Amino acid sequence: MPKALIPFFTAGDPSLKITEKLVLMAEKAGADLVELGIPFSDPMADGPVIQSASERALKKGVTLEKVLGLVRSIRKKSDIPLLLMGYYNPIYSFGLKRYAREAKRAGVDATLVVDLPPEESTELDRELKKVGISLIYLLTPTSDAERIRKVCRKARRFIYFVSVTGITGSALKDEKLLQQKIRQIRRQTKLPVVIGFGISKPEQAKRMARLADGVVVGSALVSLIHRTHGSVAAAQKMVANFRKAV
Repeated sequence: MPKALIPFFTAGDPSLKITEKLVLMAEKAGADLVELGIPFSDPMADGPVIQSASERALKKGVTLEKVLGLVRSIRKKSDIPLLLMGYYNPIYSFGLKRYAREAKRAGVDATLVVDLPPEESTELDRELKKVGISLIYLLTPTSDAERIRKVCRKARRFIYFVSVTGITGSALKDEKLLQQKIRQIRRQTKLPVVIGFGISKPEQAKRMARLADGVVVGSALVSLIHRTHGSVAAAQKMVANFRKAV
């Protein structure tokens, strides 16, 4: 059974126009959902590849408001589910109620806030629930039983399982440990579990897809886009290879 493929793009790197083309390409290449990174000045959970992409986008003036504009533009041409991934500071500064309202109007399906633990997510979660946007929660190989229970109770749409205890782009570790943790999560919820962080090659994606319901490909894709100066054709080839693998 095919598993979900979720490519990640940093919104605005190398430009918002090219990001839009990349999202439309990804849909045609078989992506099931696209994760768009909101550029932020202190992306502590991201490795050097995505940090650099975020810096480049910020230098070009990309803001949360402009990312929402990008989503509105994509929605004129595509219904592919879109997940905005970011940090709490820009969303808080924008205004939680305003963010929920504008994100809904733009066509956002889900939001992942990397530095917002479930214990502190009540206010944002409440505003997003009002408009029908899912707040996605993270679990990691070090999440204990209580954290897993808490996240599984609050989660909607799917659980995002971080495959490494580190930053994006880190190497995958013990697959047996990952398997054990995912089994533990599945005992608490019927929601799909997707794996992200550290998946840089199709063969890795294939192995991870056996453990979970989907895989996220981020740093490898962002790096390729930078090296090829935003080549949509090169990115399409990579997305198609990952699609085949999973």
